[in-house]
Amino acid sequence: MKLSFYGAAGEVTGSCNMFTVEGKKFLVDCGMFQGAQFNEEKNREPFPFNPAELSGVIVTHAHLDHVGRLPLLVKNGYEGSFFATPPTAELTELLLQDALHIMLYNHSHGGAPVLYDSTDIAKVMERFKTVDYKEKTKLSPEVFFTLHDVGHIFGSAFVEVEAGGKKIVFSGDVGNANVPILKDTESLPKDIDALVCESTYGNRLHETVTKRSEILLELISKAIARGGTLMVPSFSFERTQELIYELNNLVDRKKLLPRVPIFLDSPLAIKATRVYLKYPEYYDREAEVLRKSGDDLFDFPGLVITETPEESKKINHTPGPKIVVAGSGMMNGGRILHHALRYLSDEKSTLLIIGFQAEGTLGRKILDGQTPVDVMGEKVRVNCQVKSIGALSAHADQEKLLSWIGKAKPKKVLLNHGEKSVSEILAKKLKDDFDIDAAPADFGTEIEI
Repeated sequence: MKLSFYGAAGEVTGSCNMFTVEGKKFLVDCGMFQGAQFNEEKNREPFPFNPAELSGVIVTHAHLDHVGRLPLLVKNGYEGSFFATPPTAELTELLLQDALHIMLYNHSHGGAPVLYDSTDIAKVMERFKTVDYKEKTKLSPEVFFTLHDVGHIFGSAFVEVEAGGKKIVFSGDVGNANVPILKDTESLPKDIDALVCESTYGNRLHETVTKRSEILLELISKAIARGGTLMVPSFSFERTQELIYELNNLVDRKKLLPRVPIFLDSPLAIKATRVYLKYPEYYDREAEVLRKSGDDLFDFPGLVITETPEESKKINHTPGPKIVVAGSGMMNGGRILHHALRYLSDEKSTLLIIGFQAEGTLGRKILDGQTPVDVMGEKVRVNCQVKSIGALSAHADQEKLLSWIGKAKPKKVLLNHGEKSVSEILAKKLKDDFDIDAAPADFGTEIEI
């Protein structure tokens, strides 16, 4: 079996892994590269392989950096199937339609290219074959795969591939510890010949789980006391639902926060939440108990859903203090930009970062202390408070990654989805702590297993 890396190798986004068995080529994920611009130039470059020659594509989860180029595969000749869990398939369709909407907007407001159209998305969705966790599935007479719950976002999975007496695992993205709603990450299988594993936070430790609500309560309380707008740029899948779940806990269940207007200003997140409600069997035990008791996990007094542009504009007329949760999570598109334009310069307001910010994105620039910043073509000074919290990240930190990998002791670990320096730190820790052969994956390299 041969492994090849065509994305998220030496960087965080653009996931695209290939494995080849007896001449047949298969992909795990095919995502967008993300940075300063929504549609990075690298997304427009030809694939370093012929999509028409692929025999199958497995999707780990519905984040744009894992699924954003699936329509380009069919546009360039791929005629096979896409495999994923049922929630991932539904969320992928929402995400691709949203990405197309943003590309069309950017094209009409500046001529940015559009990668694909609705016909390409429809072809992708027609070819999805949904697979449940732990359901061993045949890709070809000699190749089988099994999806396991990785606890990253709703329906996310790591992929166990068995072929020719070898066992390879692709982690996708590994979930944080003990997050609301999701079940815990399943253990890795034993006797792994090679593990391709993400390393986004391979050099960092998140705040402890017990402190999650305490930190969030303190940050939000202080933001409300300032009397301004608390802006939370949030990824539409999982971070938003987890945050709304936590706010429900703090405002309604425990009554620890004063009731102020909370706006969920993300059409994509609103639609995604409906998918969450459709698949309660994917909830963890706590969320399932609450659901059965009649608790509406994602709705409570004070929460305002603003799905249409007209509803969104009304937020501006609501005086502070108020909370606005809006996409996109890295501030490289979406409605959060309109709020950033209005409130970044306001000393009473607060920006709360709750997810990873890729290099070159507006969120990363603000987090790094840059001011002024460019927002929708305008220079805006960052006078608001800027805070971040790692405990709400969707990604495992170094401690969890080391524990997860160390218990399975794979023969070889190839680290992707991380800035090169971060992957190198995690690789050294794996070698020092567990004597595991570990190294960063390099773009375009081919490795025989």
